[in-house]
Amino acid sequence: MAERFTSHLEWTGAGKGPTSDPVSFSRDLRVSIGPRTLEMSSAPAFRGDPSRTNPEQLFVAALSACQTLTYLFLAAKNGIAVVAYVDEAEGWLERSNGTMRMSRVTLRPLIVLKDGADASKAHELVDQAHGQCFIGNSVTTQVSIEPRIEFAATTTLVA
Repeated sequence: MAERFTSHLEWTGAGKGPTSDPVSFSRDLRVSIGPRTLEMSSAPAFRGDPSRTNPEQLFVAALSACQTLTYLFLAAKNGIAVVAYVDEAEGWLERSNGTMRMSRVTLRPLIVLKDGADASKAHELVDQAHGQCFIGNSVTTQVSIEPRIEFAATTTLVA
């Protein structure tokens, strides 16, 4: 059974004039996903509005969120009590084989376990989650994960 997902996009930059000049036309967009609306633009390097979210950021965020949710599911399924999870994800847009593309993404999760949890198993689940992440399995971009696993009593996570 296939699950369907939708979004609605409107080029709101049209109100600032037509695309008569490739340098000066507005890159402003409004994207609605269910009840949420994002004000978007292209990345600043491509004349976008830096105060708005860009597609490259959403790409990195989608990979991070999918890895996180898959990991948390596997942790719960395997009796690993996770009490906090923070990811500092980073992606690179660069020319590869003559084409601009998101060439690589690095996820850097800090996974905080309840004291006494099996850290070795928790670490194994990072790779399992990577293999089962729907979004990660849908892209050709190299996705690497550099996890840190800590215990609640010793974590450096600041609330």
